[in-house]
Amino acid sequence: MSFLKKLFGGGRSADSGPSKPKKQVEYNGYLISATPYKEGGQWQTCGTVSKTLDGIAKEHRFIRADRFADEEGAVDHSIMKGQQIVDQLGDRIFD
Repeated sequence: MSFLKKLFGGGRSADSGPSKPKKQVEYNGYLISATPYKEGGQWQTCGTVSKTLDGIAKEHRFIRADRFADEEGAVDHSIMKGQQIVDQLGDRIFD
């Protein structure tokens, strides 16, 4: 069954998909986590923005088209994109 999933696109390759946070920063009351992943030999910008509102943990996952040759560049860019999301949208990202 696993073979058929991979053959028809149901399986995930070893170098794709989000990973555990590589770096986390607190920013204006939000926790931004950089979770870049390797895709096609490059590192894809990816992360989460989370915050507790009225006692409920909220999380917004983002993926951007920006890719980097090295993981460190993708981590730094993911943090910067998370900060930009917070600055532009604030709590509306959880709507």
